[in-house]
Amino acid sequence: MTLARAAALLLLIAQGCGGREKTPETFDAVFETSKGTFVIEVHRDWAPLGADRFRRLIEAGYYDDSRVYRVIDGFIAQFGLAGDPAVISQWLDSTIPDDPVRAGNVRGSVAYAMTGPDTRSTQVYINLADNIRLDSAGFAPFGRVVAGMDVVDSLYSGYGESAGGGMRGGKQGKIIAGGNEHLDKEFPKLDRIIKATIRER
Repeated sequence: MTLARAAALLLLIAQGCGGREKTPETFDAVFETSKGTFVIEVHRDWAPLGADRFRRLIEAGYYDDSRVYRVIDGFIAQFGLAGDPAVISQWLDSTIPDDPVRAGNVRGSVAYAMTGPDTRSTQVYINLADNIRLDSAGFAPFGRVVAGMDVVDSLYSGYGESAGGGMRGGKQGKIIAGGNEHLDKEFPKLDRIIKATIRER
């Protein structure tokens, strides 16, 4: 993807995908992966800014052909750096304000990774266990896995933090610079997000 195309993608999402009406209060995000399919039920009333951004990213194909690069058994599965470095670079500083925490970080819930206040962008995680301690740190779930949690549990976790780690760990530079090319070469067992789509309820 060229820088011009990446910029166009960013503009499309920022404008709400061509002026489409407001995000529905509830919708399903269907993720086809190399291990099977899982479905996230998104609740806009839990975290409206997060839900809106997530839908825009999916509609624009941002998560398609990307990798699940951080899976920690008994904790979380994290994804959200695009496969193309040109696209990643366009989004590094495209953050959204925080939502209040209205739903807990229980098993199956989904929230944005962040480095501090108002730093949510594209990276999200699925709780593999009850991680209620994250509530007080401001991590606001916007949805939950309602089908395919067994698929999420089976995502490859053998690399732990070494494939990129979390945003706060400061170890994502090689993913940001190299995208899928880097991850596929150095961490070939990572599972892939093949395609993400919206399913209206």
